Amino acid sequence: MRPPTPVSLTDEDRATLERWLRQPTMEQRLVLRARMILMLDQGRSNESIGRQLGVRAATVSRWRTRFARRGIEGLHDEARSGPPRKYTAGTVERVLDLLEKPAPKGYAQWNGRLLAAALGDVSADQVWRILREHKISLQRQRSWCVSTDPEFAVKAADIVGLYLNPPENALVLCVDEKPAIQALERAQGWLRLPNGRALSGFSHEYKRHGTTTLFAALNVATGQIKTGHFKRRRRPDFLRFMNEVVAEYPEQEIHVVLDNLNTHKPKNDRWLARHKNVRFHFTPTRASWLNQVEIWFSILQRSALRNKSFTSPQQIRKAIDDFVEVYSESAAPFEWTKATIKPMPLKNTYADLIN
Repeated sequence: MRPPTPVSLTDEDRATLERWLRQPTMEQRLVLRARMILMLDQGRSNESIGRQLGVRAATVSRWRTRFARRGIEGLHDEARSGPPRKYTAGTVERVLDLLEKPAPKGYAQWNGRLLAAALGDVSADQVWRILREHKISLQRQRSWCVSTDPEFAVKAADIVGLYLNPPENALVLCVDEKPAIQALERAQGWLRLPNGRALSGFSHEYKRHGTTTLFAALNVATGQIKTGHFKRRRRPDFLRFMNEVVAEYPEQEIHVVLDNLNTHKPKNDRWLARHKNVRFHFTPTRASWLNQVEIWFSILQRSALRNKSFTSPQQIRKAIDDFVEVYSESAAPFEWTKATIKPMPLKNTYADLIN
């Protein structure tokens, strides 16, 4: 008979196998194989080890040979090929190509079920899996606004320059209006669900009680805000608010950042002629995000107006005034930055999107 394959353990191998025996989370098949090898290192035969561990001697012999050839790595199961792949790279291409075609009659856009039905031999689960892998959301819509102003660079540089390096002893204000803020009255409060969970909510039914328009001027250097309430946003209302603003700085040079709303220009030249210390700077077309007061409007909406019930425009004005009072106590200038974005043309196809 051929002599059994000798087993010789190094100190490192022995430490590894003994650690397998101590680990409570170690797979039991690996623990069993570790016991076999440790017993073989003691010079015991395949038959005696098999009787003690309750396995066939041929099983002990197999793992003896695997360990002698490949060491600790040989005690792990070899990779299995598994069943042949049902879906291939061609399946992915078919799904992506189909997305570029119009949706079936009667449907506005594709979904996983429609794609699977059109392909015929691909399950809906596999379609959704492919879409997730390529980070394609069929329901999510993205929008964009591209400025078409031919003087975009000049106007943007002018406003950014005011933010970063204003003229000496000059005041920079960002002015805009938030029109038609609705006073909506609706039931709201805490709801107790049958499972004991509590959550806040409000009724989908509401009652309208009119609207109000808010004018705001943000001091870029301090973060302080000045507001004015009006029924509408007409040119006389805008000029009336500006009179209130500039009256607080009669002898100071004032630079005002505005968007291109028709009430802001161009018929305000006579007003500017009477206020020699005021200069208007207009954001590029479709680039009102350059106006910092838009950031404050977002803060106001989230903090004081959203999900709140009002029974009159006066209540809205009171809520805004209360928020301005509290906000002014800790107001600070915005650290306004714009990351550098490399220009990228819009993609026309899903294949372009993922490449």
